[in-house]
Amino acid sequence: MRLHTGGEEIAPQHTPATLGPPEYAISTRDLAKSYPGPKGTTTHAVSGLDLDVHRGETFAFLGPNGAGKSTTIAMLCALARPTAGHATVAGADVRTQPHQVRQRVGMLFQQSALDPDLTPEQNLRIHARLYGLRRAHVHRRTAEVLEVAGLTDRRSSPVRTLSGGMRRRLEIARQLLHAPGVLFLDEPTTGLDPHARAQIWDHLYALRERNGSTLFITTHQLDEAANCDRVAIIDRGRLVAQGAPGALKAAIGDDRVLLRTDQDERAHRVVHRMVPRGHSVTRQTDGICLRLPDGSSWIPRLCATLESHGIAVRAASATPPTLDDVFFHHTGRSIHGTQHGGGR
Repeated sequence: MRLHTGGEEIAPQHTPATLGPPEYAISTRDLAKSYPGPKGTTTHAVSGLDLDVHRGETFAFLGPNGAGKSTTIAMLCALARPTAGHATVAGADVRTQPHQVRQRVGMLFQQSALDPDLTPEQNLRIHARLYGLRRAHVHRRTAEVLEVAGLTDRRSSPVRTLSGGMRRRLEIARQLLHAPGVLFLDEPTTGLDPHARAQIWDHLYALRERNGSTLFITTHQLDEAANCDRVAIIDRGRLVAQGAPGALKAAIGDDRVLLRTDQDERAHRVVHRMVPRGHSVTRQTDGICLRLPDGSSWIPRLCATLESHGIAVRAASATPPTLDDVFFHHTGRSIHGTQHGGGR
């Protein structure tokens, strides 16, 4: 299949011949974006970003709100010019070939850009013409992406009558019209209920298998990032860790042990004296939290010691590390902004 953009016939951008370095869909070196701040200061939104995203993988860009995720996507989509550094996306340089970059990528924004009074078919046809697809191909491509999105039977319904999950699938379908090699999705499931979120992810995985596209997803949802092939964690504009989710969690090593007692303040002091130096012990709203290797083996000893001090243990659990633990390990705080204290 070949597509037409701007009157020129081009191959779909996931075809290997259209890409630069064959192993990478996205590659950045020292990528940075800064803005003038008040009183002559400079605000660094993104600093020294080095990323290599393999073709065909699902890559999560994980970080809290304000970490620099959307700014990075804007640079990678050639919508914002980097202050420093270099980046290639789908074989094109974001500085010197911005038009080629924008032709070769799809971009799903957080906020909907659909016209609710038009039908899915009408929304798609307008977008196809904006991308320069020849009129003779618009009908076929519209029908194809509606089928991929599972919306063929709703193609003539006003968008306002669709569920939130259906609208999101339609927005993804719209970005597939020109067969992008890289699909950027900025918080793709924000505002959706758990069932709709699961449907969107099933849809994205099916798209990757069907089209071979690279999926670059920004999120602050830990469960979504954990299901991706690789994760890059960004905080305050800087990359703090990247790798496969399992490898990132394994590098932390320590389990999370949670104790609920009838006297958490006293329990915190007792437990703090028990654990080896260098392992954190914190008081949280749901109890006493510890970071320990092989946490389950510590529970009997902790419970016995607390009970010997007249402190009743209501519940105890040990869980392996999560991506939030990885974020805390590298930044000293939770990805959702909760500050942790009291540890060593």
